[in-house]
Amino acid sequence: MNSITRLELQVIAAMLILTALLFTGTMVYRHLEGWGWIDAFYFCVTTLTTVGYGDFYPTTEQSRLFTAFYLIVGVGISLSALAVIGKNYLQLTEDRLLKRNWKRKKKDKKNPNKPG
Repeated sequence: MNSITRLELQVIAAMLILTALLFTGTMVYRHLEGWGWIDAFYFCVTTLTTVGYGDFYPTTEQSRLFTAFYLIVGVGISLSALAVIGKNYLQLTEDRLLKRNWKRKKKDKKNPNKPG
């Protein structure tokens, strides 16, 4: 059985945190605003990515208060999680390229006269 690397664990944790954040927001807005699943999820995504098209907005005092805290906490967490995912993707890509170049150099040392 393969063990999970530190990079994979970070990506899994970041994705779980993003999922929990979106799920929590979706549930709260469904309850407070009475929106459908897709509308509540859409609002959470546009809010956390700071796009905010304005087609949906909180209308009750409770949902406006929740939105204030959701933004303060959620934007930082979601951007940090996306940064972790991006950093680890770049690290895996760099590792793959370094490994390929190392194999190529090793092959070239064995066959110095062959072009390639």
